[in-house]
Amino acid sequence: MNKEIIFDFLKAKQLSGKDAFRQWKFILFLLLLGILMIANSHWYESKATEIANLTENVKELRSEFVDKRSELMEMKMESSISKKMERKGIYPSDVAPVKIKVKDNDSNFFEMLWE
Repeated sequence: MNKEIIFDFLKAKQLSGKDAFRQWKFILFLLLLGILMIANSHWYESKATEIANLTENVKELRSEFVDKRSELMEMKMESSISKKMERKGIYPSDVAPVKIKVKDNDSNFFEMLWE
């Protein structure tokens, strides 16, 4: 009895018997699930590699940003600006700047022109 069941299973008699259509539907369903699992796994792996590449790109861009920011800070320093201007013949002033105070008059600008 057990040998007959095993031989029937190995010969796939359940796929060609009376309930064969129901068995084939189930096999096709399992095949579809397998294909979906493989596609999902492939999609996940591609997204994981894309995220890793983007993370590496962000690190590179961040370091480039820091380098450029430090270059800008160095260029904005008064000493570097004065060195560049000395090459062109422009030197810093020895006289300190003076604050200009404007007196507030009651008269209007146009009234002052007509006087």
